[in-house]
Amino acid sequence: MSWRLIFRNILRNRKNSIIIFLLITLITALFFIGNSIMGQANAGLRRTYIDSLTADVIIQKNTEMSMNLFGGNSPAIDDYVTIPALPAYNSILEIIHNEGGIENYTFQVSGRAVLQMPEIYNRNRPVLICGPDPASYFDCFPGIIVEEGRLLAGGESGAMITVERADAIEGETGIRPEIGSPMLFSSAGTVSFRIREVPLVGIYRYENPGPFMNEIVLADPQTVRVLLAVQVATAPVSEEDSLAFQDLDFFTDDITEYTDEGFDPLALIDFLETAEYISDEEFAGGDWNFILLRLEQGISPGWFIRSLNKKLAPYNVYAAGWRTAAGTSAIMLFLLQNFFNIGGGLVSIAGIIVVVNILLISVFRRTREIGTLRAIGASDMQIRFLVLGENCTIALLAGICGVFCGILFLVVLNAMNITIANELIASLLGGSELYIGFLPFTAAISFCIALFLGAAASLYPVETAVRIDPISAVRQG
Repeated sequence: MSWRLIFRNILRNRKNSIIIFLLITLITALFFIGNSIMGQANAGLRRTYIDSLTADVIIQKNTEMSMNLFGGNSPAIDDYVTIPALPAYNSILEIIHNEGGIENYTFQVSGRAVLQMPEIYNRNRPVLICGPDPASYFDCFPGIIVEEGRLLAGGESGAMITVERADAIEGETGIRPEIGSPMLFSSAGTVSFRIREVPLVGIYRYENPGPFMNEIVLADPQTVRVLLAVQVATAPVSEEDSLAFQDLDFFTDDITEYTDEGFDPLALIDFLETAEYISDEEFAGGDWNFILLRLEQGISPGWFIRSLNKKLAPYNVYAAGWRTAAGTSAIMLFLLQNFFNIGGGLVSIAGIIVVVNILLISVFRRTREIGTLRAIGASDMQIRFLVLGENCTIALLAGICGVFCGILFLVVLNAMNITIANELIASLLGGSELYIGFLPFTAAISFCIALFLGAAASLYPVETAVRIDPISAVRQG
């Protein structure tokens, strides 16, 4: 059956052909535009977090709930989750040192606290507090840029706030925080109130800030450990052995809870209640919540995580990707993209049903033609090729047109130089000026969907055409 006959039939049934063409073009264009926007948001969010906060892979302790860098990934109970310290620290480091594909790694202890700046204002501000290892942290995250002051140095007590927080304080009080200003952090324990005061050493910004990142305060790790009661021995210590320490001065360097009269003896009780006791079997040795890994260019994070988790399984820890580390904002974007595609799938099913009905009508109208072809010796395969070829040709042209229309729409949208006022949307799309880049993979998938729609809608009409009896068809004609 020649292609000439296929194109002749498309032109002879131009009304039905145009309807099918426009329907598949519309579905293809919508899928391409929607996934281009989602893809841009996903790429922007991925770049934001990997370059500034999460790295490619995080290692954390196994818990019943998925954990991000500052709490649980369940929005309903996020405020009540305590991040556990890493067990098997030395063993994990040995695995990392022997693992290929790692460009750099760093450590972090983090959670939530309350901030005051006594010289400026006394209002309590909840903050996300991060205690990184200064020696390696800033090398891992080139997206952290100092605006005033300097970066935290290893071994010093101090904290850094974002430009957004400094601007907010200045806007509220009329006084801009100065380098060296005291910062008072506090957090509540079970029977005590923990307070630490450190100087402001720097004001920084994220090159491409994401959701909630302007709320982060970077402080020295020991300050964060004390505030969050993260106390893990550097050698295996049992709970019974800990009672041997009777001298309160032993704890004053690590637990700095003070009352008006001086050191609070209840701090010792709080320490013993909240400290993590590590057994010999757990291979203790660290007091960090997370290890963050930057991978070498070209290394697949998914493959790397699966391989690493096999080696980490015996130590009650696991590796996860940047999306888990970033928390609910990145997870919600992923779910939103899936919901969009599910909606697109439902629209495609509806489109297939419409095309099937149009093709069935076309087949019934061409009963005499198909019967004549059967009568002069056309085989079932040739009849199938005729009907399937017509619809797939229309789908092919519609797919090309749909992708072209989608690209044209993005070009026009980018040329409008739209400024995004919303910080969340700006961070998702990678900047304050709207720009949606061309994604070849999305274009290829959109084109394949158009071909799938054409082929899937042809299956039932093709079999209907094959079952036409040539003698009956000629008689009806």
